[in-house]
Amino acid sequence: MNKEKQMSQIAGEIGNCKICRTGKSGKAVVGEGSLDAEVVFIGEAPGKTEAETGRPFVGRSGKLLRSMIVGIGLKESDVYITSPVKYLPDRGTPSSADIAHGRMHLMKQLVIISPKLVVLLGRVAAEGALEKKVFVVKEHGRIIEEKDGIRYFLTLHPAAVLRFPNKYKKEFEKDFRKLKALIN
Repeated sequence: MNKEKQMSQIAGEIGNCKICRTGKSGKAVVGEGSLDAEVVFIGEAPGKTEAETGRPFVGRSGKLLRSMIVGIGLKESDVYITSPVKYLPDRGTPSSADIAHGRMHLMKQLVIISPKLVVLLGRVAAEGALEKKVFVVKEHGRIIEEKDGIRYFLTLHPAAVLRFPNKYKKEFEKDFRKLKALIN
């Protein structure tokens, strides 16, 4: 089975999954980009704009992320963007149970794409991909784990940067400079 069919099958599973939709709303946001991406960006969960469109990172945070991706010399069409939680949580931040369940779909996606580098955008992304809590403010800007041929790079979530620009904007930009060096 080719990658498109495999990813379509996962999208169908997500669309039919009652657990994925419980306590959440909007369209499923499975992810988008190249299924041959060497770099995958993982966020938290869809926001309102994403839940309306079914596309990841298209709101304010998405504009910042996508500008940073282009700023380090990548094309949006060459990366893949997704999150562990595929629907908009009704109560804000996803619960640990939501993240743990969504991990199942996320890991299937990573197996299909087989990236060399996964960029974890914040705590929920790290918990979703690595099954452990990570203190992002202390550990961002570095590779935090390597397994199965994939390196995991931790940075801040763009929403945190927008909420607290004086505190995080320079750190976020510095992380993306490190990311550019890792990619090249």
